[in-house]
Amino acid sequence: MKNTNLIYGVKDKPGLWKTLVFAFQQVLAILAATIVVPVIINGNTGSDMSQSAALVGAGLGTLVYLLFTKFKSPVFLGSSFAFIGSMCAAFGGAGAYMSLGYLGLILGAVFAGLVYVIIALVVKFAGVAWIDKIMPASVIGPTVAVIGLSLAGNAVGDMLKGTVYDTVNNVYVMNAMGVIALLCALVTLATIIICSVYGKKMLKMIPFIIGILAGYLVATLFTVIGEVADKPELIIVNFRLFKDMAWLPEFTFVEAFKGIGDVTDFKWGAFIATIIVAYVPVAFVVFAEHLADHKNISSIIGEDLTKDPGLHRTLLGDGVGSMVGAFFGGCPNTTYGESVGCVAISRNASVVTIFTAAIICIVSAFVAPFVTFLATIPSCVMGGVCMALYGFIAVSGLKMIQKVDLNENANLFTVAVVLIAGIGGMAIKIKAVTLTAVACALILGICVNLLTSKAAKKTETPAENVATNDEETNE
Repeated sequence: MKNTNLIYGVKDKPGLWKTLVFAFQQVLAILAATIVVPVIINGNTGSDMSQSAALVGAGLGTLVYLLFTKFKSPVFLGSSFAFIGSMCAAFGGAGAYMSLGYLGLILGAVFAGLVYVIIALVVKFAGVAWIDKIMPASVIGPTVAVIGLSLAGNAVGDMLKGTVYDTVNNVYVMNAMGVIALLCALVTLATIIICSVYGKKMLKMIPFIIGILAGYLVATLFTVIGEVADKPELIIVNFRLFKDMAWLPEFTFVEAFKGIGDVTDFKWGAFIATIIVAYVPVAFVVFAEHLADHKNISSIIGEDLTKDPGLHRTLLGDGVGSMVGAFFGGCPNTTYGESVGCVAISRNASVVTIFTAAIICIVSAFVAPFVTFLATIPSCVMGGVCMALYGFIAVSGLKMIQKVDLNENANLFTVAVVLIAGIGGMAIKIKAVTLTAVACALILGICVNLLTSKAAKKTETPAENVATNDEETNE
C-alpha cells in the first residue's frame, strides 16, 4: 500500500532543522488536550496535578509506543479525556475513606494498561480477522467520522470563548470579547488554510505553526490595547501566568510515594473494586478508539498498521505507554486524533518527527518559560486549529466508507446508526462507568453489523482494504 500524497513517508528522515520544526508543530497539535486533563482533574478533586508532568508522561508514553511498534507507526500518545471520570474516582471521588490520591491514579492506569495487554495477547494468537469481521469499514469509517464530529462543539466553543451561550435558543450571544476571540480564531484558521493550499515547500508543511503565530499575534495586539486602555474585555492572552509559573514538574509517583506512609486502616478490597469498575470498562472503550485511529492513520500512510507492525504491538505500546505516562504525569495516555490530523494535513508521516516531538515534550517540561508560553496560547486560537484538525478526522472517516455499497440496506443501516448515535451525543452513565457517545455509537454499529452480516457480506468492502481504496481515490 503506497500513498503518493505523502511528502515524507514513515521511514523518511527530514533534515535536522526541518525535523525540529515539524516536531514542534506536532507538540502544538497535541498540547491543549494534553495539559487540560490535569486542569480538569484539579478542579474536580482539589488535587494539584502538574501540567509539566503531563507533558513528560505524554513524551515518555510515546517513546514506549514507538519502541513496541518498531518505529513503524507515526502516532503520538497524550492524556486521555476518556479516563477523566475514572481518575476523579481513583483520586478521591469515591469518598475520603477510600482515597489514595496519586497512588490511586497509578493503580488505575495499571489496570487499564493490563486490559490492553490482555487484548494484545488475544490478538497475537487469534489474529485480527475476527476484528475485521465485527468491525468492517461500514463500522470503523463512521466511527472515525464521529470521533471528529463529536469534538466539533469543543472547537466552536473555543473559537467563541468569552461569549454567553443561550441554551434556550441554542445560539452564542456575541459580546466584545467574543467578537475578538472569533476574529483571532478565524485569522488562525484562514492562515492554516492559505498555507496548506497555496504555500510552497515548508509553508505547506507547517501550517499550524504559522496559523498559531498569526492568531497569537492578533490576540497579543488586542491584549496590549486592553491593558493600556484598561478594558478587560480586550485582554485575550493571559501573560500573568509567567508570574506564578512552576519551575519543575511535580511527578505523580513522587507525590504518591509521599502519601504511602499516611495509609492506615484502609479498605483495600473496596478501593480496588472501585478502581477496576472505574478504569477497566473505559479501557475497552478506548481500545475501540485505538483501533479506529490506527485504521485512520493506516489509510493516510497507505500501510496497514494492524498487520505491520501488528495490532498486538500497537496495543502493547499504547497500554504500557499509558502506564508509564500515568506513573509520571498521572494521566493514562491514548492515541491522539489531533496527531493523526496533523499528519494528514502536513503530509509528513515521518516517525522521526513523532520521536522528536516526544523528546521536545520531555525536555520542555523542565523549561518553565517555554511551558508557560505554550499555556498562554489563547483557547480561541487553538479553536481555529482544532476546527481544521477535527474536520480532517471526520473527513478521513467518511473517506473510509466511499467504497461501501450504501445501496444495500444492511450497510446503510450500520452507517446510519453509528452516525446518528455518535452525532446525537448518545453518552450513557451506568453507576461509575461512563460510555462516551463514540463508544455507544461503535457498540450499536457492531450490533447492527452482526445482525445484518449475512446480507452485507457480498457487498461490503473488507476493512483491511480501506487504505488501498483510499489510495485509489486519491489517485
